[in-house]
Amino acid sequence: MTTTEQIDAIAPGQAVRCTVTKTPRAKGHRDTIARLMRLDPDNARILRRAQKVRLDRLHRYIRGNRLYSSREKPARVVRVADGATWQMALTPTIAPDLKSVAGFLSVEQA
Repeated sequence: MTTTEQIDAIAPGQAVRCTVTKTPRAKGHRDTIARLMRLDPDNARILRRAQKVRLDRLHRYIRGNRLYSSREKPARVVRVADGATWQMALTPTIAPDLKSVAGFLSVEQA
C-alpha cells in the first residue's frame, strides 16, 4: 500500500506518526515537511515557550524620541532530516500537504 493510500485510509482526527524516509532536495518540499513537523504538540509547546522568552528579552531603544525594538531571530526547532519522527492529529486540511510530500514520508496510524 502506498503512502497516499495509507493517508486516505486514516480517519480524520486520528493521531498519525510520520517519519522522514528521504530528505527532499527541493526547498518547497522541505518547508512543507517542516510546517507539518511544527504541528506536533511537543514542538508547538517549545515554539510557544520560545516566543514568550523572546518577548521578555525584547531589546527596546529610543531613537529620535521614538521607541524602537530590535527583534531576536526565532530558533529553528524542527530539522528535516532522515529519520525525524513526529506525531500529529490528521485533519482534512493537512491531508493534501501530507499527500504532496508522501514520497519523502512514512505515515502510519499512532
